[in-house]
Amino acid sequence: MTLAQRAMEQLETWPDLSSGRASCGAGRALRSVHSEIVHFHSDRDVDLHLTVPAIGRFHHDLRESTAIHLVPGSGWVTVHLDCDTDVDLLMSLVSAALKAHQSHRSPAGRPAGDECNFRRVTVLPRG
Repeated sequence: MTLAQRAMEQLETWPDLSSGRASCGAGRALRSVHSEIVHFHSDRDVDLHLTVPAIGRFHHDLRESTAIHLVPGSGWVTVHLDCDTDVDLLMSLVSAALKAHQSHRSPAGRPAGDECNFRRVTVLPRG
């Protein structure tokens, strides 16, 4: 079982999340009542809809992680799963994303930064 599959199985047990096809057309998604929260694009790459305000609050810490890839202006972060610690980081960030989506709505009623980072991030393997 890949790290992404294991992470998805764990997250599917969370009562606030339901699974389905990712709106970007690539892979599976987990969504809350407010928004899609996680896109599982490959065996190692996961996009997480953290929201622009939450990324702003955690920006320094996110930049420190070799597992996290940021796209300027995006409300999504890409998490590259190479080890169990990366899965633990993803679980923590999903919890933060759920909280962020409960409090952050754009004026039009859609979360800001709605387009995931798929095809906008190139992840090179850690050596």
